[in-house]
Amino acid sequence: MRTPTRSRRTALTSGAAALVLTLAVPPAAAADSHRPSPRGGSLVLVGGGLKDDNKQVYREIIERAGGDHGRIGVLTASSVPASQDPDAANPEKCSNSECNGAYYAGLFKRHGAADAQWIPVDLDHIANADSDAVVHQVNSMTGFFFGGGDQSRYLTTLLHGSAHTDSKVLAAIQAKLAAGAVVAGSSAGAQIAAGADMVTGGESYEGLRDGSSPGYFEDATRLGYEPKGGFGFLTSGLIDTHTGAYGREGRSVRLASDTGHDRVYALEENTALVVEDPGRPHERLRVLGPRGVAVFDLRRARATDADQWSLRGVRYSYLTDGDRYDPRRWDTLPAAGKRPLEPSSTDPVPANPDVFYSAANPAGVPYSFLTTARSLASTSAQRTAEATTYENGPRFAVTFAKGPRFTAWGGDSSASQTLIGLDIRVTTR
Repeated sequence: MRTPTRSRRTALTSGAAALVLTLAVPPAAAADSHRPSPRGGSLVLVGGGLKDDNKQVYREIIERAGGDHGRIGVLTASSVPASQDPDAANPEKCSNSECNGAYYAGLFKRHGAADAQWIPVDLDHIANADSDAVVHQVNSMTGFFFGGGDQSRYLTTLLHGSAHTDSKVLAAIQAKLAAGAVVAGSSAGAQIAAGADMVTGGESYEGLRDGSSPGYFEDATRLGYEPKGGFGFLTSGLIDTHTGAYGREGRSVRLASDTGHDRVYALEENTALVVEDPGRPHERLRVLGPRGVAVFDLRRARATDADQWSLRGVRYSYLTDGDRYDPRRWDTLPAAGKRPLEPSSTDPVPANPDVFYSAANPAGVPYSFLTTARSLASTSAQRTAEATTYENGPRFAVTFAKGPRFTAWGGDSSASQTLIGLDIRVTTR
């Protein structure tokens, strides 16, 4: 079966209601001896693009679910249902909820899980979200994985309409998480973990220019959000995904500023943010994987909108594999073995005329924002650098500055470079 596909600029739109059927539920396995954490469960949230061979992340999920005894419940309701997939009958081409569920279940078994089963809830089977039989299946699992797609379909299938209340299946997953289970997700499956003001779509330039609006929009560039949020697994900051790969740093800070949030976790592809005891006083985070997680701190940020929107006072940190983060203290602890880095270059920071990797720029490159930040950290030639948007109606400028509290840390490769407390401002030129 093929990996579920995605487009770089796909609009997120609400899925239409489909015929409701009752689907046979796989028999639940007997409970094993894995003891849940006495303090609560954990999250493993991936910014999308999770590769089949990422043993580091898959094994993290499985170990937290009980290791070789772990049983993973796979939820893929964010995919189109079989009734909307023209290739549903072709196992080589299908990309619907059921075949994607089987695909992920196979991956978890290949990586060592004792069992992995699709949880049969999707737009064709909304009634199953309140089925006692499916709840029984959920209760037999020791971990859960939410696949990618369109997070609006998770809201449609696992919550009760405008009341935004949990279905029986979602309530069971929430209870399992509180009792020590692991809940993981990638792309939309990570985004749905968010609390209030979950992002629903949009691009950085249009978001900076026009601001955010509540709702889902056919226009994929329009910055939208769901005020009532996702499932609320992680509420200590907004969540965004595919950040550097799609140039979403601008939309992240604009949405946070508009909605009054003082922190964003901006997740990169094929890399996980591991959260211990989410929502509890001792919540703590760790980065796992080949890229990183950006944390935007807006506690001192000030926006102005007199003529064109601008934002000052944002602090940007970029954490890489093994780094830990304490959300209560706003503290980053670089991974063991990393050392403070002094600038090793005297070269100026290269010009960057497309800081948010515009879809309109055929010569654009991903991870553009991060590239400028790291270039500034690596040079002694300057304390500040400016990068601009590709679009110019108006053109936004992002100024990066090494303030007195800025530090950089590194390990054996450039990919392990950690940045802590770079000052950021967004203005117009």
